[in-house]
Amino acid sequence: MPDNLILKRASRSDAPSMTEDFDVLHDGEVVGRIFKDDGMEGRPWFWGLAYGHHRDRHPAHGHEVDREAAMAAFAKSWRRE
Repeated sequence: MPDNLILKRASRSDAPSMTEDFDVLHDGEVVGRIFKDDGMEGRPWFWGLAYGHHRDRHPAHGHEVDREAAMAAFAKSWRRE
């Protein structure tokens, strides 16, 4: 991911059905999350900025068709584009 954003597999998951769950880190701090929600048909990959990191960024979350698209959307929001 660009802009020093690192995708790291999450050590926890909110639901056992979520097989793909990642924290997004910037300078070692969790600034968001990307995960596959198998219940979301068509655009199953959720991305979202963590609370406190979403200010002045729009959109701050969304759903995409694949992980790469979710990563790109996260990075775009992070850069405030």
